[in-house]
Amino acid sequence: MAGKFFQEPGPELADRVPPGQHLAKGFPVLTYGDTPQVAQADWSLSITGLAQPKIFTWAEMMALPQVELTADFHCVTTWSKLDVTWRGVAVTDLMEQLVVEPEATHVMLHCYGGYTTNLTLSDFARPENFFAHTLEGEPLPAEHGGPMRLVVPHLYAWKSAKWINGVEFLAVPALGFWERNGYHERGEPWAEERYSDR
Repeated sequence: MAGKFFQEPGPELADRVPPGQHLAKGFPVLTYGDTPQVAQADWSLSITGLAQPKIFTWAEMMALPQVELTADFHCVTTWSKLDVTWRGVAVTDLMEQLVVEPEATHVMLHCYGGYTTNLTLSDFARPENFFAHTLEGEPLPAEHGGPMRLVVPHLYAWKSAKWINGVEFLAVPALGFWERNGYHERGEPWAEERYSDR
């Protein structure tokens, strides 16, 4: 894996780079299927399932508190990129705008292009997770999930759903696209939860 595009992490990074990961020298782009092209003016986020239905427009998301976060980013395909700086809306700030039924325990994330991925509600509603629209000071490019993606730093990057356009609240677990196709239901990098044992 090490070479032109990746390098082995040194021992000083043992507390930041999970087992089996290599450092990316750039920011690789991995996508299944075509890259959706969605203008900001056409983007929206739908809240469905066990919550009061609501649709956020781009302008409404921009009116919420905006935060900046620098976090490490770990892909299940064994590369990591350290100190990625994003800007967007914290999931906890969005949750304050919602009325969610008490029996909701999980979420299914829906995306333009038909992609889905699942999270427990506790993994979703963490203060370090957010809906990102800016990457390294620039509008989030389509190939990295723009105009808006979820960022979930504590799990493998397939949980950081690109081109997000919906959050569905559920009372029971359900599997998203990659989870139905053999990936782990949760995807915790430090435990190397890459593939399912189902």
